[in-house]
Amino acid sequence: MTTMPEFSPVFMDQLDDLFRWRRDVRHFRREPVPEPVLDELLRIACLAPSVGLSEPWRFVRVDDPQRRQAVRQDFMRCNAEALADRTGPDAQHYARLKLAGLDDAPHHIAVLSHPEPAQGRGLGRGTMPQTTTWSTVMAIHTFWLAATAKGIGVGWVSIIDPDQIMRVLDVEPTLELVAYLCVGYPAEPASTPELERRGWERRAPERREWIQR
Repeated sequence: MTTMPEFSPVFMDQLDDLFRWRRDVRHFRREPVPEPVLDELLRIACLAPSVGLSEPWRFVRVDDPQRRQAVRQDFMRCNAEALADRTGPDAQHYARLKLAGLDDAPHHIAVLSHPEPAQGRGLGRGTMPQTTTWSTVMAIHTFWLAATAKGIGVGWVSIIDPDQIMRVLDVEPTLELVAYLCVGYPAEPASTPELERRGWERRAPERREWIQR
């Protein structure tokens, strides 16, 4: 019988620190992360749970400068449209936010998901087919925590048109884009969200309470 390891109080405190320091990073240093470290992050990400053991995620390194530029242009267009939908002080505040690290991050990683993978033989997806996407999000979060533990920052760029990005990447059209990540060493490490530091929003204490039914 395999015995589950016992995690010490020191480890649990460090784990709490890891959760606190896992921030959405938008300011990066430009030196690349060593290839063995990136490979290790991918290996750890694939330890994430998945519905029916389907492992629907696909991690795509975006290294081509033209593809990166096309992603940046799409971000700029979508961001301008989002800004145009806001008015008054809210628009001014939005305009001052740095919402992506596309220019400085040394690594761009697109994370795709297969909505109907053969692996797993459909187990657990009959009534909730979106669980493949959620499984891919679990892999992203696992990647993110592992990166944070190694002092590496991750930023999730969501102000993009997924259909356009899929065309830019020229990948299998049956896949869906779940995340476009900027990865690199953070220029401004912090244990609190940047949006909180910039006065955009605050955490809600009531979210920490159980809803009773």
